[in-house]
Amino acid sequence: MSTIARSLVRYGYAPVMLLGVNGAGIALAASGYSKAWLLTLLVTAIALSFAAERLLPYRSVWNSSYGDVGRDTAHTFVNETLILASVAAIPALAALVPGDGIWPDSWPFVVQVLIAILVADLGVTLMHYASHKIGVLWRFHAVHHSVTRFYGLNGLMKHPLHQTLEMTAGVTPLLLAGISVPVASALSLAVAVQLLLQHSNADYRVGPLKYVLALNEGHRFHHLKWAGIGDVNFGLFTLVWDHLLRTHSYDPAREFSSADLGMSAKPDYPVAYLAQLAEPFTRHGACTVTPADNAANSADVVRAPSS
Repeated sequence: MSTIARSLVRYGYAPVMLLGVNGAGIALAASGYSKAWLLTLLVTAIALSFAAERLLPYRSVWNSSYGDVGRDTAHTFVNETLILASVAAIPALAALVPGDGIWPDSWPFVVQVLIAILVADLGVTLMHYASHKIGVLWRFHAVHHSVTRFYGLNGLMKHPLHQTLEMTAGVTPLLLAGISVPVASALSLAVAVQLLLQHSNADYRVGPLKYVLALNEGHRFHHLKWAGIGDVNFGLFTLVWDHLLRTHSYDPAREFSSADLGMSAKPDYPVAYLAQLAEPFTRHGACTVTPADNAANSADVVRAPSS
């Protein structure tokens, strides 16, 4: 591939996704278009994700299936359906909330979406953090950490019950505040775009923004498999809360391979979709210890360098 094409992917892919795809979603939502555009833009984002990963991969081998494409497609379909269903349910849920809320409906639409992103980011980050510390939550979150390659569809490779918990933590404050359906629709697309970028195998760059935005350069550290190391970089959209929680970590010299990913305490974690859904309810799944437990009981923990 030519140097120009590589540079376009390296420095243009993230802006196209963050500003182009999300911007189109915000514009369409603000104009009152049918929610069918959500699916169109989502499919576009997935196509762009796969194209970028093949044009400029971080690891070429991660573009080849590990026998996980069907499983990850099932996770993506189920969990994205849950996200879209939650948006569709907002009018009914809003009817259960007393009063009109405090949502700033008169503010510019794009500002409302940015507020929704920041509020959801805090809720999801805190739930994510708790899921690494509390055993019953970790049983379900462990599904996400069983991956042994890093590519776009990993973002929605989650147990649906844990996905529901994260959505509830992120959306409930917005619902209580009186968020509108159009703003929630734009937010749902932004979540999907963010998960694609965060787990992307594309070797893109965002410069100093890597210390602020929760993208793939930093999120790879979260998926390191050794005891306690993955207890960093919990943010969905930003790393602001990680800096405040003192859980941010980044080392520009660190390289990653499949040998670094997964769960060292459970290397034989089920691979098939239905088996992953059942695992948290099994005796072995119930006994799975959290990364924090592993770190507390290990004398050989090697932590990722802190920023």
